[in-house]
Amino acid sequence: MAVLPETLCLFDVDGTLTQPRKKIEPVMAEFMLKMKEKVPCGLVGGSDLNKIAEQMGGLEALMKFDYVFAENGLVAYKNGQFMKKESIQNHMGEEKLQTFINFALRYMSSLTLPVKRGTFIEFRNGLINVCPVGRSCSQEERDQFGEYDKVHHIREKFVKALEEEFPNSGLVFSIGGQISFDVFPKGWDKTYCLRYVENDFKTIHFFGDKTDKGGNDHEIYEDTRTVGHKVTSPEDTRVQLQKVLGIEC
Repeated sequence: MAVLPETLCLFDVDGTLTQPRKKIEPVMAEFMLKMKEKVPCGLVGGSDLNKIAEQMGGLEALMKFDYVFAENGLVAYKNGQFMKKESIQNHMGEEKLQTFINFALRYMSSLTLPVKRGTFIEFRNGLINVCPVGRSCSQEERDQFGEYDKVHHIREKFVKALEEEFPNSGLVFSIGGQISFDVFPKGWDKTYCLRYVENDFKTIHFFGDKTDKGGNDHEIYEDTRTVGHKVTSPEDTRVQLQKVLGIEC
């Protein structure tokens, strides 16, 4: 039985429990297992279930968490059991989707970057992931683009162009990680997952690194239903979590 059963701790994955797109370190994985014995813990990530599982040490390890919300909560699990799944295709319709995707591909075709690889558009259940460098890039190329983007603001300018092209689309653009940004209907950010837990807990703590405006943790960090905590690394998450809860593991 958890020591704090009326409190839920929700965690972003990239930059919070792991380094971006890397696997969780053994010491952090062990820490989280000990922590979830003290307080219910859940994960909420923009990636699909398979990618989150890969980062967290496999599906079996992932499902040890009390809640798993993939794709911002559009795919939801509780205690390892499937809860619900939503689809952006059903919400938007094929015609609107293709109009958006065609514009994004044309825009990316005009970009000149240090490198370009494959998979520039990744279609998920609850969002579209747009990646100017291509998701099949190597870790070295990922890091290279991340540094290039800090200087040239490739993703920021891309998002601005999309907002101007589709002003009344009801779409939200959220920059996260190193190489891409997510596109989803308004309200389908990470706050979407709160509908599954808001009535079951008195306090919901959220820990994330992309909490500034435009980051994919911003909305849930600022939400009145959560107590938001900005972190800078997995180690910082560990330190802040123990301090907030007054628990040492």
